[in-house]
Amino acid sequence: MRMIKRRYTAAAAALACTASLFAAQSATARPADPSARSAGHHATPVWQQVGDGITSGISGLAVVPGSRAARTDLLVARDNKEPGENRLALVRLRPGDRPQVRPLAWRGSRTPADLEALDAVPGRPGEYVALASDGTGYHLRLDAGAGVARVLGTFTVPGAAEDDNYEGFALSAQGHRLVAVWADRGEDSRPGTLHAARLDLTRRAFSAPVTAAFRAPYPAEHVRHVSDLKIGAGGALKVSAASDNGDDGPFDSALYGAGTVSVDGRGTVRLSVRNAPEPLGRYAGHKIEALACLPHSRHGVLGTDDENAGGALRTVVGGPC
Repeated sequence: MRMIKRRYTAAAAALACTASLFAAQSATARPADPSARSAGHHATPVWQQVGDGITSGISGLAVVPGSRAARTDLLVARDNKEPGENRLALVRLRPGDRPQVRPLAWRGSRTPADLEALDAVPGRPGEYVALASDGTGYHLRLDAGAGVARVLGTFTVPGAAEDDNYEGFALSAQGHRLVAVWADRGEDSRPGTLHAARLDLTRRAFSAPVTAAFRAPYPAEHVRHVSDLKIGAGGALKVSAASDNGDDGPFDSALYGAGTVSVDGRGTVRLSVRNAPEPLGRYAGHKIEALACLPHSRHGVLGTDDENAGGALRTVVGGPC
């Protein structure tokens, strides 16, 4: 059963989406994380706030084409549920500047509730897929100039059940085939479940999926074993896990190398998940729900949904990439 969050009024939500951004706050990472060092000393890197309040969290991330070292544009999804609350936004990152946030209008279908994941469609610049927690997928085209995301079509992931709660979705081009991986988050003693299949986005149809369980070693309590996922080079699966103690936290997160996904010449999809996931970082004080990789770089971006504390972004070396 999904938890329904407390919400502000639509007017307050709109204000939260367009308000000025706030000073960056620090967070802790495991010492082995190379991004935890800056300017020749041991200071932890900052998280950059991208909105204040429960309607400004980040539940999905994807890089917008045209991003470069001097400027990175990100499409972000938000898990809002009420009318008038923002679902998608553009965030611009510039070195040394605060993020700039621009809410987008939703066009082409009924406004969704509880978007929990987002990824770019490989080989189709400007196209994305967003996934809601109930397994409904939205094939989108971004019109940044008009400030609009247009729905090209919808689908439901295979085998979606009423008790499932999806929090991850990722795409990868392998050969001439498009592979999708999505995940039910799991909770405490119930592991997350990863699903993988070929996706024909023109027909919005999937091959028969393969599945595997994933259990995060950390956090240990109030844990969502999969809070997001991305597919890296060679089909490497990177998974975030997070603890959620309610709208005021405290929160905690970790990042793992979970395994691999691949498709052979006959179109057979293989999903391999490690019994002992590779630890890639721990991040105290934040609930990571979104991952992205910067193009032509070893840097990744982490996004948080910290409920009443809003959303934040952080750039790390390696991480989900």
